[in-house]
Amino acid sequence: MKRTAIVLGGGGHAQVVVEMARLQGLHVIGMTLPDPATESKLDLPCLGTDEALFDFAPEEVTLLNGVGSVAVPTVRRLLFEKLRERGYSFAAVIHPAAAVSGSAALAEGVQVMAGAIIQPGCVVGANSIVNTKASLDHNTRVGTHVHVAPGATVCGEVQIGDAVHIGTGATVLQGIRIGTGSVIGAGALVVKDVASGATVMGVPAKEVAR
Repeated sequence: MKRTAIVLGGGGHAQVVVEMARLQGLHVIGMTLPDPATESKLDLPCLGTDEALFDFAPEEVTLLNGVGSVAVPTVRRLLFEKLRERGYSFAAVIHPAAAVSGSAALAEGVQVMAGAIIQPGCVVGANSIVNTKASLDHNTRVGTHVHVAPGATVCGEVQIGDAVHIGTGATVLQGIRIGTGSVIGAGALVVKDVASGATVMGVPAKEVAR
């Protein structure tokens, strides 16, 4: 396993990811920024824009996706896909204070923050985030490029499509299906299936846009 890493981005999400990576023994040698003149929250040298990554062979380094998301994670997804096409790999990082079942399956680049819980039989797709104190109950399946925001509760047997955002403190009841590219508002209570591309909010959650 490669133990040298570079983080993409320098904001708050990158700050959390770098700390988790270091706790896993990764040596993070620097960061890339869209604009190297941008002020960063990290105690790392800026290597330049993402083009600076190409000074390192894919077999030399692993990448950390430090780009967060507050809705559909387009920028985060595109960055992951572009660099995977160039042969680079992304490290999965799990905070030691997270509880992840040994029978859960986490794909490449998954990030599991402190206090998160992932129960038996869960599957989490590539480049997805299970953020601080979020929980996935048994046999839930999470697609790629999903963000389960801090404090969200996803009950058992839920099916979550790709590129979904589940807002802070939202609750998704057991067996619900959430379509690709949808957004669940902060604090929402989801009691029925959500269509692809829909935004739902409220208690109980109702569709407000598509």
